[in-house]
Amino acid sequence: MAIIGAHVSAAGGLHNCFANAEAIGAECLQIFGASPRQWTANLPSAAAVKQFKAEEKRSGLGPVFLHAAYLVNLGSSLSELRSKSVASLASHLKIVELIGARGLIFHIGSAGKGSRREAIELVAHGMKSVLDRVPGKAQLIMENGAGGGGKLGATPEEIGEIFRLVKNKRVKVCLDTQHAFAAGVLASYSPEEIRATVKRFDDALGWENVVALHANDSQSRSGSFHDRHENIGEGYIGLGGFRNLAADPDINGRPWILEVPGFANDGPDARNVAILKKIFGQAAAV
Repeated sequence: MAIIGAHVSAAGGLHNCFANAEAIGAECLQIFGASPRQWTANLPSAAAVKQFKAEEKRSGLGPVFLHAAYLVNLGSSLSELRSKSVASLASHLKIVELIGARGLIFHIGSAGKGSRREAIELVAHGMKSVLDRVPGKAQLIMENGAGGGGKLGATPEEIGEIFRLVKNKRVKVCLDTQHAFAAGVLASYSPEEIRATVKRFDDALGWENVVALHANDSQSRSGSFHDRHENIGEGYIGLGGFRNLAADPDINGRPWILEVPGFANDGPDARNVAILKKIFGQAAAV
């Protein structure tokens, strides 16, 4: 069975994420280790790390993932932006390593109006630099893109190309359901299409390297290339699509992390968590 979780707040101290996750019934979680809208990221103190690990043990929740800053673009043709992106990712990955979380999920970046081939090579070079700066076990996790604005990594094949260039066992992938839908990779979420997509990922980089799902419905139609998340069952993927995902044996064993707006527009909430848990109950009974 999947572990159902959500992106939750860590405001006031990283350790607060566990109580926030418990409040909505989440079993695993994703947080920001620092502001997602700033380049700099302060490392937690030894006391803060100790408090985080104590709360993690008390709650029994996990795994824990961190999400990188939104400013990052390793594929940019601007050297200054790439340099800032590498430094930002390295700082956030260091936080992952310090607190013993699973990994850092990040948006690969955009080629803009430049060459996609060159951008892919720049991304791989940047990822290698990040991993060199932060030794350890923390994973650097690429998230598939929705495909708009020259975004990289919308297809399994493009992600696989970057994966092979980096050649590091700490590199993994997170599959965002809304992004895959918007990019046209998963256009219908039928059982047959889901199986075909799993095979595409397996052929491109090995399915075992897809370590988490961002579980999000979509405000936009398939093929729109728009990154617009919706609450589970309220968008174009719909409950049927998530039931098919939950019934797939290769997908339902991964951590599922909600990044939805919430029914009160306060972010992932207990209602969305409950909907996913109910879907898994239904899938298990089929």
